Amino acid sequence: MEKYLEILKNSYHGYFNYLWTEITHFHWENYFYGLILVSLIVWALEVIFPWRKDQKIFRKDFWLDTFYMFFNFFLLNLIVLIFLSNATAEVFNDILGLIGLKLLDFQLLNLDALPFGFGLLIFFLVTDFVQWNTHRLLHYSPFLWNFHKLHHSVKEMGYAAHLRYHWMEPVVYKSLLYIPLAIIGGFNVEAVAIVHFTALAIGHLNHANLGWDYGILKYIFNNPKMHIWHHAKVLPNHAHYGVNFGISLSLWDYVFKTNHIPHDGRDIELGFDGDEQFPSGFLSQELYPIKTKRTNNS
Repeated sequence: MEKYLEILKNSYHGYFNYLWTEITHFHWENYFYGLILVSLIVWALEVIFPWRKDQKIFRKDFWLDTFYMFFNFFLLNLIVLIFLSNATAEVFNDILGLIGLKLLDFQLLNLDALPFGFGLLIFFLVTDFVQWNTHRLLHYSPFLWNFHKLHHSVKEMGYAAHLRYHWMEPVVYKSLLYIPLAIIGGFNVEAVAIVHFTALAIGHLNHANLGWDYGILKYIFNNPKMHIWHHAKVLPNHAHYGVNFGISLSLWDYVFKTNHIPHDGRDIELGFDGDEQFPSGFLSQELYPIKTKRTNNS
């Protein structure tokens, strides 16, 4: 227990210092100003090339989604995620130690030993594929779907909707990514930053008010015209749990036949069945899964 209390203390102290440094010092891997820069660029594209021309620049829930961006990107890490990540890693290492193994025993590939571009590509593909499967799980599991509903409560799409999600989601994503990333260890801060900002930009564009599909590249990269159907309120009969689960890449949806773009989805209704009962405020949205579980159990 003493070890985990030390992890808790170091996690909060370390991340607070990191966040303060990010805010007060600019560098090329700076997540704080990187988020702001990417958001401003994609927002400008929305204003200049709007797909839904009658949608306001400050669309429905614009400020709520903006708050979610900074809360989920930074404050959430400070409050809980960094400690959970560090504690999970320590628990996993302790379990391996009980059976005489170490995390390095699982490492099949060292990305640092590969040419930088090739290693970066492997890191990106593995990360995106695991996240694609995790995203599907959020839809297929009734328990996890209750948390994921928050992201699907968006009624007017815009770039900031990308980071409207419940705090439980990154816990699930990071937990399921832990072992695959351990298997391909050796990635450095520069590689992580490149993949992170690439995924951030693609995710922002996917949710933006833009009518782009990138031509032939639509079969590789997720895009606004494809992702709008992921948020459709009415799902096709053959895909009750959802379609178009791609995070950065659409490739997996085409390979595993979860793609669905029946026609131009510019004006389709967004949401999910029963979303009119979904709360509109931040705190009530965060508490929704807990309250819903209590209601179902009562």
